[in-house]
Amino acid sequence: MGSSESDLGRGVLHPARAAELIDVERLVPDPAVARFVEFYWLVRWDLAGRPPYEQKVLAHPSIHLVFEAPRARVYGVDRSLFVRRLEGAGHVLGVKFRPGAFRPFAGHPVSDLADRSVPAAEYFGPEADRVNARILDAPDAGLVDDFLRPRLPAPDPAAEEVAAMVERITGSPDLRRVDDLARELGLSVRSLQRLFAEYVGASPKWVLRRARLHEASERAAKEGKLDLAALAVELGYADQAHLTRDFTAAVGISPARYAGSR
Repeated sequence: MGSSESDLGRGVLHPARAAELIDVERLVPDPAVARFVEFYWLVRWDLAGRPPYEQKVLAHPSIHLVFEAPRARVYGVDRSLFVRRLEGAGHVLGVKFRPGAFRPFAGHPVSDLADRSVPAAEYFGPEADRVNARILDAPDAGLVDDFLRPRLPAPDPAAEEVAAMVERITGSPDLRRVDDLARELGLSVRSLQRLFAEYVGASPKWVLRRARLHEASERAAKEGKLDLAALAVELGYADQAHLTRDFTAAVGISPARYAGSR
């Protein structure tokens, strides 16, 4: 049992320990579905004879549809620290929507989903729970494709524009300030904030901060010993103390302590 650390993806904390306990597989959606969905993820664990394990995750700016016991649920962006308690043996299959892409499914601003989850039936009807039972019995990307394909909304150009904005933030360490992004896009800061509330469920400032924390946590997990002053400069923090405060507030321990707890 176990995955490689690289299988787990950014945001999974203490990846070396997690890789010993869980298997993670990414599944490719149908091309029609892929316009809205980044990938499917399948997590399996078997902790028989072991104590329960709490997996902590610094979430991404994405909405997830998760097929799990007892009911399928939709999870909004968790702006704090997502914690999943694992015990016994089990599995879940999740759908990671592209940033902004759940808005056409929701029919309302996805900021309403921030930091909470709701039964998937609220958005997909009672069939969500019926297919949930089938997927839990035999996890299969094809079942998810068949469920989502007839429910795909009309493409929303604004959603695709927002996805590109989020990609610009997460893929560009040189971008450090919301007003710089707004200026680059030809928008006011307030317009950018409204757009992110409507389509992402988290502010552009949060997305910027979370991208930096993903980088910091990944570096700490890989390197063990960090030059925090140099990392703070590289990530655009005012100083080492600012990085330490930000990291500690999000993760619960300082970056130095986290790096030493691999």
